[in-house]
Amino acid sequence: MRMIDLSVDLRAGIASDPPNMLPTIEYLDHDAGAHDFVQMFPGLSVSQLPEGKGAALERVILTTHNGTHMDAPWHFHPTMDGGKPALTIDEVPLEWCFADGVKLDMTEMPDGYVCSVDDVRRSLDLIEYNLKPFDIVMVNTSAATAYGTDRFLDAGCGMGREATLYLLEQGVKITGTDGWSWDAPFSATRRRFEETGDPSVIWEGHKAGSEKGYCHMEKLTNLDRLPPHGFKVCCFPVKIAGASAGWVRPVAFIRDSEEQENLVE
Repeated sequence: MRMIDLSVDLRAGIASDPPNMLPTIEYLDHDAGAHDFVQMFPGLSVSQLPEGKGAALERVILTTHNGTHMDAPWHFHPTMDGGKPALTIDEVPLEWCFADGVKLDMTEMPDGYVCSVDDVRRSLDLIEYNLKPFDIVMVNTSAATAYGTDRFLDAGCGMGREATLYLLEQGVKITGTDGWSWDAPFSATRRRFEETGDPSVIWEGHKAGSEKGYCHMEKLTNLDRLPPHGFKVCCFPVKIAGASAGWVRPVAFIRDSEEQENLVE
């Protein structure tokens, strides 16, 4: 089995989020760490430490939605499943997070496109796959190629309300996308709202979670390296009490022969 990392680096100084959400990372080197040790151990001098070095560390300011992360139902709406309290990220069942993976190829869809039920069914027909409960379904769009550039927030297609509900009705509990959002980019949604005045177009894929509770991952990568199905996905989120999301490092477990065949294709 080969492990394929499906997460992006958590990195400052790139276009990964809207300006008000960008992470900051302060890197403190071993020299700074040596001075910290001196403060913690009275009587210690820097010269007494091996080569005068202490511990390196980083100070990070970020939101739970920076980097590759998993959105909890609480992010979408306060309730789910007919009025039950929506799960926060620390309440997501672990059994949801290790299951068979399925990849839907939506790379041919234009930026801003909203995928429909028919699009999902057609994609499943092409790979000759029938969804089953707890499959982890990941949507490969064109967004990953734009990650870290000024195009990223506007790149890729999104999943509409009906398409999302279709997946959830098959028993799917976790989905994912390589885009910034499970929904179509906000720039495209804003244009649709201006044209129609219909508020239901706003965040429609996310809001499907108010009807059926589910989680989705955003900012995935390397989906192009996966076969359509026949692999496992592990995606346990960091437990943050009462939070709307948690950072996650999803990994696909795939047989070498399957990956090689996929790369050749």
